[in-house]
Formats: sequence, structure tokens, C-alpha cells
Amino acid sequence: MELKVTRWKRYGHDRLYANLPDGTAVGWANVETGDITVLVAEYRDDVIAVLTDHLRNNPEPAPPKQTPRKPAAEPPLLLPPLTAADDLSANRPGESLLDKSGPGLIKRVLLQILRRPAEWDSWRKGLAGEQRVGAELRRLERHGWRVLHSIPLVDKVDVDHLLIGPGGVFSINTKHHRKRAVWVGDDSVKVDHGKPAPYVRKSRAEAKRIARVLERFCGFPVPVEPVLVFVGVTDLKVVATQLSVRVYREREVAALAPLSGVLTPERVEQVYSVARHRQAWS
Repeated sequence: MELKVTRWKRYGHDRLYANLPDGTAVGWANVETGDITVLVAEYRDDVIAVLTDHLRNNPEPAPPKQTPRKPAAEPPLLLPPLTAADDLSANRPGESLLDKSGPGLIKRVLLQILRRPAEWDSWRKGLAGEQRVGAELRRLERHGWRVLHSIPLVDKVDVDHLLIGPGGVFSINTKHHRKRAVWVGDDSVKVDHGKPAPYVRKSRAEAKRIARVLERFCGFPVPVEPVLVFVGVTDLKVVATQLSVRVYREREVAALAPLSGVLTPERVEQVYSVARHRQAWS
């Protein structure tokens, strides 16, 4: 018996029907699975033969796969040629504090007699802390690290130190608490059991901000880790369980020296050339 095969697609089904000359269906096959169903037993062998032959010799061409097109990577932004005025590598540790003029001698003596705190005292302590940490960071240069100090940001704040080397990029925030005890938790810091200070949270935010700037001009991912360095403390206790900020005393920053495997020497220089350009941060 010669059977005629017709294709039927509807309601999500795709089938091949084996029909008698008068159009009566005697069997069908599922095109997707290849399963054959016989509707009239006496035509079983003919149904299986004709549908098997049709499935084998007339396969449905598979539609070409649509590979999602990846968005084209944006080219890195270009900086103008570096000038002496824009070169931050000349900055000394605490550069932003060196230009601050404090009160005159008479006023300082008067404030000391009255035991009133002055803003100048805070600046002076901050400057001393950054200078001490800067001296420690200078030791890392012989291990292939680059150091920048007092990087000015647009909102009148600055990054105390930026360390760039084979182990990545580290945004270093210096806190000078001479003869104080410091407690560090997951999101806050307490000095002499005082009120929580948001040092940790601000350090994380600063590192993310720096990474965005560097990646914009480098054109590749630049991992930036936040670091808190405490200067002059008598006790430093870190009790955080999920701390994403490195915490050191000033003498311990040398622990960063052996880190490697993050940036190649070429990329160290590329990141450094961006980071030292004042206009990258404006």
C-alpha cells in the first residue's frame, strides 16, 4: 500500500501523517522526538516504513542558532599629555595638609592653657600620621610597587595614599590615634570604646570610587582593595567576621610587599600613569 506523507503543525505540535489515497490518516510521527503512532493496525508495517524513511531522509533543517551579540567594549578615555602641574607623583605624604595655616603662636598657647581643642591639632596629627605611613610605603618601591600621596578628589577630599603594584591597587586611609585603643568591627571602628566611626564603610566606598576612575582610563578591570592603617595606637583589636578592608598598624604595611599575581609590570605602569594624572580625578 502506497501511503502519502503530509506535514501538520498546529498548537505547538509538529507531526508527519501517513495517509491512505483517500486522505484517511493511518499513522503519524512526532517530528521532534521521532516517535511513531499507528492508528490502523493492518497498515502498521507500511506506516512505520514510510514514516521512518521520511524522518531519516527528509530531516527538518535546524534553524541557525542566534548567538547573542556581545556589546562592544567601550574604548578607554584618553587623558591629555601629562604636565608638571598635573603630575601627582610629586606630592609628598600629607600634601593637602602642608598648606593649611594654623593659628598663630599666641593663639596656640592660649588654646593650650584653656585646654580647648583646635582644628589645627587635628590637621597636625593627620599630617604626622600620613608622613609616618608614607615612609613605610616608600620601602615597598624596591619590590616593584608605585606609591602616590594626597590624591585630590572632586568633593574636596583626598586619598591619603595609593599603592600600585604586582599585588593590585590599594587605597590606604591613615588614622592617627596616638596612645589610644582601637576596636575594628565589620562596619565601624571605636576608639577608646567611644562612638562608632564609619572608617570601614568609607574606606570601601573610596576603593570602589577609585576602581571606577582607573578602569575608565585603563580599559581593563583594576581591582582596588581598601586599607586602614592606624598610627600610634597602643592596642588594635580586629573582631570583624566579614571584613572586606585590610587593617594594619603603620609598621605592618610591609606585609603588602610580597603580594603578586594581579597586575603585570606593564599594567602596573599603565595604572600608575593614569593615577598620577590630576585630570583623571577631576
